[in-house]
Amino acid sequence: MAGNEWEGGRLGEEFFTPGTSSFTEFLAAHRPGLLPTRSPLPDGVRAEPGRFPHGTTVLALAYADGVLIAGDRRATMGNLIAQRDLEKVHPADDHTAVAFAGSVGLALDMVKLYQVELAHFEKIEGTPMTFGAKAARLAGLLRQNLAQAMQGLAVVPLLAGYDPKAPGGRRGRIFAYDVAGGAYEKSAFHAEGSGSPYARGALKKLYRTGMDRREAALAALHALYDAADDDSATGGPDVSRRIFPLVSVITEDGFERLAEPETARLSEEMITQRRARPNGPNAAP
Repeated sequence: MAGNEWEGGRLGEEFFTPGTSSFTEFLAAHRPGLLPTRSPLPDGVRAEPGRFPHGTTVLALAYADGVLIAGDRRATMGNLIAQRDLEKVHPADDHTAVAFAGSVGLALDMVKLYQVELAHFEKIEGTPMTFGAKAARLAGLLRQNLAQAMQGLAVVPLLAGYDPKAPGGRRGRIFAYDVAGGAYEKSAFHAEGSGSPYARGALKKLYRTGMDRREAALAALHALYDAADDDSATGGPDVSRRIFPLVSVITEDGFERLAEPETARLSEEMITQRRARPNGPNAAP
């Protein structure tokens, strides 16, 4: 029996042989069919627009204690709302998180694979990846998805993390990506997805260096509100259903998702501010 075949439900010998610290490379060598990026559509076939759920707006911003990453909750299929409470922000390890816009099914598989990739490396090497290596690994996963992206099933992630060894003392780090795997570090804030132009425009006016956690969270909520105001694919706070944006922070203590009561309270405070100033806290009444 070949070493990469199952026999009587037992693991093959490859699972007990020291090898690569990349779980993706391990799967490519021994179980390529399990990789979500190994099955592009047939040549000449494109995914029909509106047939698959797409996630929309996510953002991240550095603040005094680390980095904040947030996303709205809406997924769309063309002009339909496919889901109202999608989770687009996920921890990748203790000090790293990834959010996504784009094809939801592929994005969720990619996030899970990335989580295993980081855990596998740490188990094999006995030490976590550097943040730069984490950014490069995510870029590699995106490059493997390029064929599907060219057929209309693109995933665009946003990576954020706390890096005590960051150059220049910027411990909250943010990386943006293109669908071909290009990685671009952002110094202060960034947003991705269909509502990202409006979210970035809001953050340009609201962001300032040294914000505390509450200020950063309010800025993120205002930015997502502006995105939802102009982009129908982005969902704003749904007070009646108690569905609010997901907001998480990453500091020296690790990843923390803000509890729903805190996010609800901040969202309601933001909505109250918008009643007085509909175009934003810095706009004219």
